Amino acid sequence: MVDTKRKYLDPQTLSKLDGLQLRARKIIEGYVSGPHRSPYHGFSIEFTQHRQYVPGDDLRHVDWKVFGRTDKVYLKQYEEETNLVSYLLLDTSESMLYQGSHSPLSKLEYAKCIAASLAYLILQQQDSVGIATFDAELRNWVQPSGQPSHLKQILHVLEQAPGEKKTSMGPIFHDLAERFKKRGIVVILSDLFDDPEKILAGIKHFRHRQHDVIVFHILDVDEREFPFHRMMRFCGLENWPDRITDPRQLRQIYLREMENFLQKISVGCRGQQVDYVPLLTDQSLDIALSSYLAGRMVQKT
Repeated sequence: MVDTKRKYLDPQTLSKLDGLQLRARKIIEGYVSGPHRSPYHGFSIEFTQHRQYVPGDDLRHVDWKVFGRTDKVYLKQYEEETNLVSYLLLDTSESMLYQGSHSPLSKLEYAKCIAASLAYLILQQQDSVGIATFDAELRNWVQPSGQPSHLKQILHVLEQAPGEKKTSMGPIFHDLAERFKKRGIVVILSDLFDDPEKILAGIKHFRHRQHDVIVFHILDVDEREFPFHRMMRFCGLENWPDRITDPRQLRQIYLREMENFLQKISVGCRGQQVDYVPLLTDQSLDIALSSYLAGRMVQKT
């Protein structure tokens, strides 16, 4: 356990996240006090509206000023505060294993570090977090919990999540959208190497269920820039065959296709009011995460 913590929870990264919170932009549902607004009305925290008195209501919440003006009995209603529920979705397909010569971590290891850091942060702010790992199938699903000891279970799942098999994100997202009963934040960690239309349809299902969605699109710098200049063998992943080719003949076509792919994902996410966060694995993890979370905190919740 100590080794796993050291592997995925870098002290430098955590120190940069100190004081930041993963805030929910949309109104979410919850069950105990916390820093996030709930759609449920009770008698605590912040006044929102009046409702007419019915027999059996607590007279302590009668607005006597309104009674004095109208001779009618109305109760003050308040908006409760609620804990945030976050769902971390980690792509563990074979393509996530790629690690270029300029990257300190593979895409999968980079994504695991983000997942561990977010889980730690969420539990520190006394909110709940769960995790799902997937490739073509759902491999692990850990229900959200706010117990500090829950971090141990999440780290165990990360440790047991090898990269293998193809990705099939659309059906997985549709399945999970039906499983997630409480509205909250869905955090997707993936290279998104799948059919963009199916990915965006799955994300749309989460949004239809009124979840706030964040997409961390994780790529290796080699995949983004294609810096290859001599004849070489490209190893196929996710059931693709190996190819021996001259990358100089492919570079312009590859870069054009990559730009089209990124544009389609980016525009599709923005169209659904989803946070799209592109990350390269040569980026400092602490700077990438702290910059995003700091920006999110200043936006309206």
